[in-house]
Amino acid sequence: MVWVQYDGDSRQLEVFMAEQLQDPKTSDFVIRPRPTTPILTANLNLKDIVEQNSYFGFSASTGSAIQLNCLLRWNLTVENLSGVGSEDSKSQGLKIGLGVGVPVVVLLLLGLGGLVYYVHKRRRAAASDPNILGALKSLPGTPREFEFKELKKATNNFDEKHKLGQGGFGVVYRGVLPKENLEVAVKKFSRDNLKGKDDFLAELTIINRLRHKHLVRLLGWCHKTGMLLIVYEYMPNGSLDNHLFGGPENATLGWSQRYKIVSGVASALHYLHNEYDQRVIHRDLKASNIMLDSHFNSRLGDFGLARALDNEKTSYAELEGVPGTMGYIAPECFHTGKATCESDVYGFGAVLLEVACGQRPWTKMGGFQCVVDWVWSLHREGRVLEAVDERLRSDYVAEEAERLLLLGLACSHPIANERPKTQAIIQIISASVPVPRVPPFKPAFVWPSSSMPEGVSSVANTVSTTSSWPLGISVSDRSEWTPRSRYDSQDSYGGAGGYCDSSSLV
Repeated sequence: MVWVQYDGDSRQLEVFMAEQLQDPKTSDFVIRPRPTTPILTANLNLKDIVEQNSYFGFSASTGSAIQLNCLLRWNLTVENLSGVGSEDSKSQGLKIGLGVGVPVVVLLLLGLGGLVYYVHKRRRAAASDPNILGALKSLPGTPREFEFKELKKATNNFDEKHKLGQGGFGVVYRGVLPKENLEVAVKKFSRDNLKGKDDFLAELTIINRLRHKHLVRLLGWCHKTGMLLIVYEYMPNGSLDNHLFGGPENATLGWSQRYKIVSGVASALHYLHNEYDQRVIHRDLKASNIMLDSHFNSRLGDFGLARALDNEKTSYAELEGVPGTMGYIAPECFHTGKATCESDVYGFGAVLLEVACGQRPWTKMGGFQCVVDWVWSLHREGRVLEAVDERLRSDYVAEEAERLLLLGLACSHPIANERPKTQAIIQIISASVPVPRVPPFKPAFVWPSSSMPEGVSSVANTVSTTSSWPLGISVSDRSEWTPRSRYDSQDSYGGAGGYCDSSSLV
């Protein structure tokens, strides 16, 4: 709280300040009495500063910095105007001007304080630059360091017309490097703070060491006075999300293209989980993060949430909430706050259904709240192929479509250890092993999860399971279901029904 008092006779300006208290019960702000000792005293003749006809208002602009000022309440009191109504109109105007001018002076002081804070903040940021530059220059493989003016020119000063996309970590622009005549994608981080720098270094450190034909290739980086940028190889065909849901201007992806795309993503995910020297968890696997090159080969990108684990670790704990995008987040993540290989597989399952059905994961279909529940109901009724994207008409391979749909359900299993591993996923897509058997009823998510009963095999460990029924489905439930899919000869197992939205998790 701030009090500003001005005595026109003595031309004395006094500023008082006290901490604003809040009632812990009602959360209301408590009005405190003015302190007896001012924090600032100055001899000031407002007549030389404030004109007789002046406007009263508040202004505390911080320019391009984040607005930190908040005015909760204010009060203006003008006292001892004994000359009001007398012949000395000049004296009246002066005193009124003084009463109006005092708040103006207050705002000037607040603005000065805000400016001092902003400059101090920028100096602290500048002081931390050597640490960031040292970390960048020590990266293995020595990725290229771009000059800021080079990227600024390449993106036409980060013109909105060159904008490719935007996420929680920043904006991606298309650019052309004039010297090489090379198209690039420039990711400009939006958070100019310590957390933003940590995100920047984490993404750059991980992607710099990865080498796989189905991962977006890093070209280099740029750091200039708090400005953080990463330069990637440009993908001319954009994202998978754009081609599935971009509107009529985008031609419908053919079935062979879709199948090739998911096969490439599965290969990239297996590399991250098993073939790299550290286990890398992507944590944000979705259609908009799957890029397509000029030949529609898939490239997994956007490693802003990715984390590398030591080989002995199996999960990464996130302290700031559940990372990722709704519809692609595994149900156990809302309870553990940890990202695992199994949670990545869950996101891949959502992508599989998205590609096969041509519907986003959260789309309401057939009276169900989300796509996975709708597909599971069709699977139970032996009509799973009715879930195939209607835009394909009959131009798809039925065996491949059923394989992707059932694999999508297997990857979307509510129990983490029931989901297939990436090695099995690759074998299933390539048709070198049979499609996993999926229960007719979607199993319920239960936390903490219990181990499966003895004799019940997991699709996460083997594709060829023995015929048995886990706990949670009665004999009558089993007898009411008759498989009518192309895999009629195979036994199936089931569980109790479940829900897809996080609000109903138990």
